[in-house]
Amino acid sequence: MSTLASAPASLQDRLRQAPFGAEDPHIAEAVRELEAEMADASRAAGSSMTEQARQLLGGVLAGSPYLSGLMRRDPARLVRVLSRAPEESRADLLESVARQATAAQSVTELMAALRIFKNEVALLTALADLGGVWDLADVTRTLTLAADAAVEHAVRFLFRRAVANGTWAAPDHAAPDRDSGYIVLGMGKYGAQELNYSSDIDLIVFFDKQRLKLRADLEPQTFFVRMTRELVRILQERTGDGYVFRTDLRLRPDPGATQVALSTDAALTYYESFGQNWERAAMIKARPVAGDIAAGRALLSELSPFIWRKYLDFAAIADIHAMKRQIHAHRGFGKIGVAGHNIKLGRGGIREIEFFVQTQQLIAGGRQPDLRTPQTLVTLDRLAERGWIKPGVRDDLARSYTYLRGIEHRLQMVADEQTHALPNAPEALASFARFAGYPSTDAFSKELVAHLEAVQRHYAALFEDMPELTRGGANMVFAGSADDPQTVEALARMGYSQPHQVIDTVRGWHHGRYAAVRTAQARERLTEVQAVLIEALAQTANPDSALASFDRFLAQLPAGVQLFSLLRANPNLLRLVADIMGSAPRLARILSRRRRVLDAVLDPRIIGNLPTPEELDALIRDEIESTDDYQEILDRARIIGNEQMFLIGVRVLSGIIVPSQAGGAYALLADHLIRALLKAVERDFARLHGRVSGGQAAVVAMGKLGGREMTAASDLDLILVYDFAPDAVQSDGSRPLAPSQYYARLTQRLISALSSPTAEGQLYQVDMRLRPSGQQGPVATQLSSFIEYQAHQAWTWEHMALTRARVVAGAPELRAKVEQAIRDALVQPRDRAKIAADVHDMRQRIAAEKGTDEIWDLKQVRGGLVDLEFMAQYLQLIHAAEHPDVLDQNTVRALQKLDGKGLIPGGAGTILIPAAQLINDLTQIVRLCVDGPFRANEASQGLKDLLARAAHAPSFERLEADLRLMLAETASLFDQIVS
Repeated sequence: MSTLASAPASLQDRLRQAPFGAEDPHIAEAVRELEAEMADASRAAGSSMTEQARQLLGGVLAGSPYLSGLMRRDPARLVRVLSRAPEESRADLLESVARQATAAQSVTELMAALRIFKNEVALLTALADLGGVWDLADVTRTLTLAADAAVEHAVRFLFRRAVANGTWAAPDHAAPDRDSGYIVLGMGKYGAQELNYSSDIDLIVFFDKQRLKLRADLEPQTFFVRMTRELVRILQERTGDGYVFRTDLRLRPDPGATQVALSTDAALTYYESFGQNWERAAMIKARPVAGDIAAGRALLSELSPFIWRKYLDFAAIADIHAMKRQIHAHRGFGKIGVAGHNIKLGRGGIREIEFFVQTQQLIAGGRQPDLRTPQTLVTLDRLAERGWIKPGVRDDLARSYTYLRGIEHRLQMVADEQTHALPNAPEALASFARFAGYPSTDAFSKELVAHLEAVQRHYAALFEDMPELTRGGANMVFAGSADDPQTVEALARMGYSQPHQVIDTVRGWHHGRYAAVRTAQARERLTEVQAVLIEALAQTANPDSALASFDRFLAQLPAGVQLFSLLRANPNLLRLVADIMGSAPRLARILSRRRRVLDAVLDPRIIGNLPTPEELDALIRDEIESTDDYQEILDRARIIGNEQMFLIGVRVLSGIIVPSQAGGAYALLADHLIRALLKAVERDFARLHGRVSGGQAAVVAMGKLGGREMTAASDLDLILVYDFAPDAVQSDGSRPLAPSQYYARLTQRLISALSSPTAEGQLYQVDMRLRPSGQQGPVATQLSSFIEYQAHQAWTWEHMALTRARVVAGAPELRAKVEQAIRDALVQPRDRAKIAADVHDMRQRIAAEKGTDEIWDLKQVRGGLVDLEFMAQYLQLIHAAEHPDVLDQNTVRALQKLDGKGLIPGGAGTILIPAAQLINDLTQIVRLCVDGPFRANEASQGLKDLLARAAHAPSFERLEADLRLMLAETASLFDQIVS
């Protein structure tokens, strides 16, 4: 084997694997071009590239735009990485950045040195990982060492600067941060030295007032808050050299009300008085990473009794169970998917392994100090040694953890994004599979699913194989006139705050208070299921509220025998019903009105993964095209539509899909129903009025439907465009109509087919106000008029709305023409100043009419959905002429495309994209669970917990604090961007 360097331990000499892609002729040519660019550096090294290295670089060029950029930007660096032992490269990089940081005379110099260092670490780590040179431990250790170095050097620089300006006195001028009392704790994966490839770093900053060497006239908190903010800026601000690490300080105590640096006295008071179990779990991984390391260790030692309790009371154990539920373990519901699957938060993902480990540490670590380990794999070994888990479980979870972390790293290597979701599109998934080292999507899917299923299997059995912590449930008695004392005690232990009211409610059921329990058979079935029902409702976040919701549900049922029989036979259904009652009053009302959806929920093939477009098309076609009766078609469409919408909501509620997937699922369902009903309407309409010569109609989706951002309560914003032969005068039916009249009436029929109530309820509300000329224009628009209007008459707001236009139904020929007309209208050159003025004027008008300070009015509040959509639409309009590929109907994807092109000013994409994702996710949950506005002071705890879980926040209070900050930040960007 020829080598690029003489050292036998060079990275390329140790390559054992490579991504697929180098065999592509275009990629092979790209490798040759890259090798040519490396030629000078290779000659200087006196060697050449190995074939294995070519395979590796080819796979990288085929699969990772981010790494490709790093390689092409500095070929000499690439030669250096390949030609040396990676451990030697790592050591030299750490030594070099230490020298440069020490020599830096300004923040600018320091920031440049840290960013160049991070880029080289990123390239080294990726190539060693992809090439099989380093295992998971080497990779995460290298990334953690890089973070440690960056944080340490930034903190030390800030203290040196404080010494230089006379605000800080330090005996050790080489390391003025030592013995400073300034404590930087690394949390999460960073604290555990398990950092992932494109991870944020979670920090908590404290200062010990007893150790300060601050100038006497300065206030400690003000000084350290400023220092901490500057630390964050040094690490995460984007410059021409990129960034070092995105930094998150939200794990500190009560972040919505506290400063970014807190005194250790305040920290100890908080944790002792108000600390939550999730904070105990977070502190398991805490590690001093910079500043006064000794003081950090002392603080963690003082916090040890808070983190590691020797004995857990019932409330603590219940809270741990609640934490488990917040990671959505609904056993038996749903199949594991591949496309779009979130390998961190999804079923069978990394988070389930981590939670599996941490819950058992919280329960047992107080009495068994050897379980107080931050690393996941180490803790799995300790749990097995202690008998808390079986060796086979340890082996399965360790293998799956290692595998999934590797996939996680490859996902993040593609574009240096903190993503954990596999691509949805087949071609993108195939490309990623090859980048991950698999010849095909099928091969990748087979191995991935095996790991996900193994994790899910063990996670679902959490607590089942552990030493028993509590006694089994009590034998509850609801009969008799007096309340049974043991039942009262048992209900209180289960979490009911009003156990006497619970007994009275159940007793009322047995007294036949509702139609559902009037028969003896119904009451017998109730007796068989009531204990497990009460237990299931007790496991929701607010048992009393969940029971009251179930009582209202029962009151609306005409009969209860079937329901109680189903609940008795299907524990999974029982858990789901309990969650609906505890979190989603809107879904509970749907359940009471449409009981047949319970049957659909029972079928795992239905409740599992979302149906594919082909499956959905077949389902609707089989139902609708099997009858010629128009009224029956409308009824069947409503049955299918309402059932499928309910099932999408159940999937969100039970964690089978994440909220971000729901918008596309609702839109896909609407697309298929619109197509089916348009065909039915056209067929029925033609029976009386015939057809127009050459006549065609196309339906254009706008708004949330167009953007695939529909919620459970969305209207359909539609435009109907038609065309016909030039010589057509009227239709050829028994009651002929002129073409314009024909398509106007056809449109009205379509609106009625989609929106009119029938015996099976209503399907959608339809809004046609986005058509050309709005309510003043014809309800259907001829193609030529549509093209003319969009080219010469449309207002700015109409073109903004047009960015979300998507043709969803109609003849292929006309669909293509309408799509071209939309694209032509959007890519025309714009007067940026005029567009900005129009957007500002429009925003002011909306604010004057609908403005609010209520943060949960996620659409209208400043910084909310309207602002985000306006910014995305404005940027698309002004840039589409030169960059037509930034056009996308979906707001988040549009922002991502704009950010990828560098078209969002000031690098604000890192703020706007997560903001849009968060607001869309929260909107999905609110619209799913609540009819009307969301009011936090009236919402159930279950719904609040669901919202917090959707936002990956540890609590609803933390979510509200984060939401306020995010809205303020987004609102402040509006004027900067729309200019």
